[in-house]
Amino acid sequence: MFSNQKNQVQEKWQWELDNFVNQYKTKLSALAWGLQQEWQDGDSILGIDLKPQPHFVSCDRKSLETLNNNTKGRLQEILGLIDGYETEKEVLIIAIGEGQVKLIHFQPDITPPDSFAAENQDIDRLIKELETALGEKNFF
Repeated sequence: MFSNQKNQVQEKWQWELDNFVNQYKTKLSALAWGLQQEWQDGDSILGIDLKPQPHFVSCDRKSLETLNNNTKGRLQEILGLIDGYETEKEVLIIAIGEGQVKLIHFQPDITPPDSFAAENQDIDRLIKELETALGEKNFF
């Protein structure tokens, strides 16, 4: 019984996150592009940490490799996708919740650079808007 409840909690946060991504694809695409330009570092990707309150983080390659080593290679596929990540065409986000990592990977209808131009807002306002929307979700 306990195992089933644990699976339901894990599935719930992932399901809620998928709904959030579908609702905010263009804004997430704009944010991912804007932060990549700001970071000027091909070694970091956007992350969402759901605890204690949902917020965006930078996930650098070295930290992800360390986590991969500490989890006996469970992030190997994610690291492979990061290696082939084309920031101009697709969005890649690492979500962290309930002791699990979820990869969000999609090709938006509008390219990330065009999404960023269409949003016409600064990064800080975009982060605040998306974090507020994340905070309204019931992940756990």
